Amino acid sequence: MDKSEKGYAWITGATGGLGKAFVWAAAKRGYDLCLTGRSEEKLKGLQQEIAVLYPQTDVKIFAADLSNERDRASLMAQIEAQGLRIGLLANVAGADVQKGLTAYTQEKIAFQCRVNFEAAVSLCRFAIERKAARLNIVNVSSVSGIYPMPYFAIYSATKGALTSFSVSLREEMKGKNVAVTAILPGAMPTREDIKEQIKGQGAWGKLAAKSPESVAEISLKAVEKNKRKVIVGFWNKMMRIGTCWLPTSWRLHFIAKRWSKISKDAF
Repeated sequence: MDKSEKGYAWITGATGGLGKAFVWAAAKRGYDLCLTGRSEEKLKGLQQEIAVLYPQTDVKIFAADLSNERDRASLMAQIEAQGLRIGLLANVAGADVQKGLTAYTQEKIAFQCRVNFEAAVSLCRFAIERKAARLNIVNVSSVSGIYPMPYFAIYSATKGALTSFSVSLREEMKGKNVAVTAILPGAMPTREDIKEQIKGQGAWGKLAAKSPESVAEISLKAVEKNKRKVIVGFWNKMMRIGTCWLPTSWRLHFIAKRWSKISKDAF
């Protein structure tokens, strides 16, 4: 398949730790790149890095706040105007705000829901319209979406919704050359606050954490096989198996006791 048939890899949150890992994994696979992030300055810096390592790769950059409907509409209009066809969509952008509900503002509630779920759904719809010969969609969910999580409730709910949506969309797209995979990673050492959280979990945190590079590679291999959903990492799979039989009240109590001690608003 030549580049014109392969289409562009559209990666959201491209300047973040996991987003960058997807950028390099997609470039290695021969995709031209369509990169989205909130900072035009960071996007330009990434564009320059790619030009050094992959000089034959065409890189389009679009600064946009995906929580803003007007920004999303402008982004889509620009992609359509340039005639880009999408061969891979990686919905990586997300907001991991973590606090009790009463500590949120109404604006922050809307922001997190829109970035984590609404934007991903919207971009999936548009990418299907603009698909190349084949379209692979990777929606980055989280193991945090498997169970309800007190004090991480909005993040957990939006990621659970994204997993459910992805599984449903995959069924709708059968026979249409569109693959959809939900990826459920655990913690990744992408920012200092997350590194500290992993460290605070002791041996389990170290075992369960996976590098952004490994998550990106696992994700692209999974969607190439059109897998329904993938929990990333052996220990995260074991956690799911080992806790699924516990009463919900026990799980809620344990999660609330632990996560009530942590509050962050990184966005």
